[in-house]
Amino acid sequence: MPDSIYQQIHSCTPPQLPHHYGPQVHLSACPLSLYELARLSAETTHQPLLTRLVRRLYSRLLDQVVAACWPLGELQVRTRMAAHNDRGIWQGQATRSDEPVVVVDIARAGTVPAQTVYDRLTDMFPPDAIRQDHLVMARQVDAQAQVVGAHIQAQKTDGGAPGATVLIPDPMGATGNTLAVAADLYKGHPAGAPKRIMALHLIVTPEYLRHMAKLHPDVQIWALRLDRGLSSDAILATVPGLHPHEERGLNERHYIIPGAGGMGELLNNTRG
Repeated sequence: MPDSIYQQIHSCTPPQLPHHYGPQVHLSACPLSLYELARLSAETTHQPLLTRLVRRLYSRLLDQVVAACWPLGELQVRTRMAAHNDRGIWQGQATRSDEPVVVVDIARAGTVPAQTVYDRLTDMFPPDAIRQDHLVMARQVDAQAQVVGAHIQAQKTDGGAPGATVLIPDPMGATGNTLAVAADLYKGHPAGAPKRIMALHLIVTPEYLRHMAKLHPDVQIWALRLDRGLSSDAILATVPGLHPHEERGLNERHYIIPGAGGMGELLNNTRG
């Protein structure tokens, strides 16, 4: 006889900040994640701590996403006590483990996050349902060094992702150009569209959220922090998204303020 208290389990939505960007946007309110992200952002933080923090933050963010968004199912497990007592069987509602997932590595900044998410998923669930793809993308900039687009230079994928959940762990959601191109790739594949696309970020800007809402309003966005540091003091005192076109988080070269610097360069110890 299963214990009735575990028959009423529901998906677990983590604490989130209030905002007006729409139901597809999820801004974490986890104090521990904000603390470790602040450490990651600090000018005194370098390798190897930087990579360790990225891995911890993405492991925690993925756990939140899975707990909130994965389907539930009935689980029955014979415990080690089943050999001694016929009540040694646990049964209840829990996260289902058969969800097909494609993790997308957008090199370079997304390589460590994607590998972290992929490793965590194959550790949690049957690995046959989990796949990792790789995209090499380049930003397109104008004469003022502002990002105006992105294009795929190379890709190593195993076809499309029909019916699957596509996870794109990209640390900085700055302009949205890279994510929009990646979403186009999977949505437009001849094999069929994915069940859903979820972008997992450490930091996002209001500009990024506006761009994605315009081009891909169905993409779910999960972020540990919203940076709108170039907004006026009056705007910073308001609920995020209430005055979206007055919010700014990008400088003239499209770097995030306050931000964390160029994660591709930082994670790989390069200068550009």
